[in-house]
Amino acid sequence: MASRTVGVIGGGQLARMMIPAAVELGIPIKVLAETPGMSAAIAATAVGDYRDLDTVLAFADTVDVITFDHEHVPQAVLRALVERGIPVRPGPDALQYAQDKLLMRQKLGELGLPMPDWASIESASELGAFLDDHGGRAVVKTARGGYDGKGVRVVTEPNGADDWFTALNEDGRGGALLVEELVGFRRELAQQVARRPSGEIAAWPVVETIQRDGVCAEVIAPAPDSAPRAAGIAQDIAVRIAEGLDVTGMLAVELFETTDERLLVNELAMRPHNSGHWSIDGSTTSQFEQHLRAVLDLPLGATGASAPWSVMVNILGGPADASLADRYPAALAEHPTVKVHGYGKESRPGRKVGHVTACGDDLDDVVFQARSTAGHFDA
Repeated sequence: MASRTVGVIGGGQLARMMIPAAVELGIPIKVLAETPGMSAAIAATAVGDYRDLDTVLAFADTVDVITFDHEHVPQAVLRALVERGIPVRPGPDALQYAQDKLLMRQKLGELGLPMPDWASIESASELGAFLDDHGGRAVVKTARGGYDGKGVRVVTEPNGADDWFTALNEDGRGGALLVEELVGFRRELAQQVARRPSGEIAAWPVVETIQRDGVCAEVIAPAPDSAPRAAGIAQDIAVRIAEGLDVTGMLAVELFETTDERLLVNELAMRPHNSGHWSIDGSTTSQFEQHLRAVLDLPLGATGASAPWSVMVNILGGPADASLADRYPAALAEHPTVKVHGYGKESRPGRKVGHVTACGDDLDDVVFQARSTAGHFDA
């Protein structure tokens, strides 16, 4: 049987990291990039606007299954693909919950899953009422489009989101914002699973994610000091979400581990995710290979760890006066066991331009190796 071609909409680093996995499996892969020269340019066979129906349909006609580097393709475009008979994985009915945080909260409530107290708000007065009921502090989020700390703010006053309300009204659509209780948490976790259309699910160990200015800076796999019961609960939550939302492909569930030992769902991502980059070097099957297997409905790979500990550190910003490649000789010479992954992006403050992963038996040493290597690429 001839190999089926996977089409990836979006040309960022997630699409780029699918390419080696596709090559190893012998799976043809094509990418619809937003602009020339993006991270996944090596496999970009088309360049165009993912919001334009004709552009996406023309690209889809050259592949056998569509998947994504991001979750921003409009629902109307997704549903037009489905109507044409093109497999879309994950499909629009699942993706809507990753695209709209209000829909996500409503659906998770229907599934009985644990999450922060929340409300849909359309005015300063409604925000004020929520603040009154939650100790005068809350987190406000835009329902759509936010990522890496964007579209999220802590508020203490009813007028703390007036600019967002104004923007919603000015674009002619109106709409609501999401407000959530400010959760007292001891750390953030992430649980990844993959699911095939036929229903098979594979899970990795729950990991700890460390944020810096709203952006994931480090990931430790598995999460240190995670009791078997808590790890089991995290996996159960992710499996219930994958099945309840009919997710196909990768699913990342970001979680708060609260100070009173609860796990609450924070965010969802239906694609490979920053919290799973460690799996390229630290797991039997990387999240990128697994995603391709899942969207093609192939048997899923084992998710065991290749070492007791893996630590991934993002390269944020990169050197201001050089390329990442200029820093390779010193970094690779000093840390020959650490794996460096560059994204082919120009340096820019706060931008994810690459990551490094260290694996080993001693957590303190693995953390040092990963941080020290990443430090070679600082500005």
